[in-house]
Amino acid sequence: MERRHHHQLLLLLLVISLHMIGASVAATVGRSKVPAIFVFGDSLFDAGNNHYNKNCSAQADFPPYGTTFFHRPTGRFTNGRTVADFISQYIGIPLQKPFLEAQLEIVKGTRKNYPSNGLNFASAGSGVLLATNNDSGVTPLQIQLQQFQALVERSLIDRNQVKKSLILLESGSNDIFNYFFSIDTPALTPDAYVESMVTEVVSFVDAIYKLGARRIALFGLGPVGCVPARTNLPGAPAGKCYGKMNKMVKNYNTGLEKIALQTLPVKYPLAVGVYGAVYQIVQTFRSNPHSYGFGDVSNACCGYGTLGGQLQCGKEGYTLCKNPNDHLFWDFFHPSERTNKLISKALWAGGHARIRPFNLKKMVNNITLPAM
Repeated sequence: MERRHHHQLLLLLLVISLHMIGASVAATVGRSKVPAIFVFGDSLFDAGNNHYNKNCSAQADFPPYGTTFFHRPTGRFTNGRTVADFISQYIGIPLQKPFLEAQLEIVKGTRKNYPSNGLNFASAGSGVLLATNNDSGVTPLQIQLQQFQALVERSLIDRNQVKKSLILLESGSNDIFNYFFSIDTPALTPDAYVESMVTEVVSFVDAIYKLGARRIALFGLGPVGCVPARTNLPGAPAGKCYGKMNKMVKNYNTGLEKIALQTLPVKYPLAVGVYGAVYQIVQTFRSNPHSYGFGDVSNACCGYGTLGGQLQCGKEGYTLCKNPNDHLFWDFFHPSERTNKLISKALWAGGHARIRPFNLKKMVNNITLPAM
């Protein structure tokens, strides 16, 4: 009897050992090569930087922002997580802190070092052009880059960490929206204006590469001409998307794709770049909403007036829909958390029509960078 129990015990130990070995191998295979993400952009990615910038009027640090996931306002311009947040979760690392929050904690002495999982520099209301909304106290892309550069040059962020990390950039919506918002006749033609935007992104990529970045993801803009806030623009239609605006968006996206797929591989052979086709992803939701679980792809869940686009969510007089998951738009300008999740899934594991030349999952787990 004892011998039988002895054999059963050995068998049990063998099974446990094999299970542990298998789990270890699986963890090694699935472990990301990317330890951190550095995030740059506007309100679609801002994790709360503007909250820590008291001179900034572009804020989402009040209810009902954040209620779906965080159950409190975090400074994110949606009801939950952003696309950058979801990508961080797919990689398996904690969400990135806003740079200004981490900086404040270090100044106060409540933390010693900047987080090892990266930082979020994005600022709501900012653009790729230095002048965009500069009277609102936002942090433009150029200053976001300077903030990052200062940390790297002072060795507060390790260059080796930067080389292993993922860089996310999404910006340009505010530049294009403001082109149509201006009462005065724009100084540049639409094409020249877009060209100036693309030039700034080229400069950003050049600078971020010199600081050590080797995995760079450029995300195109969604159909900005379809956001509910377009009803505040002179001459913009309420019953359909603003075609002139979306034409500029498409031209800008074409420029971004060229940077990621043509310029970057030739000019920076030690780096890899991808282009996220967010415009096409969102238009797929809009053209076939019920297939993606949307009941409303036109109106803001939270806002007021035509399309819910004439008042920011949370401001006095706003109304709130019963089910944010049913809506493509959370507020007058920004997607709902559910929309962000669907976009992030397409960027993480989607095919060539969604992100190219390969998806983020492959970029993070399967692409080996060239030797330095």
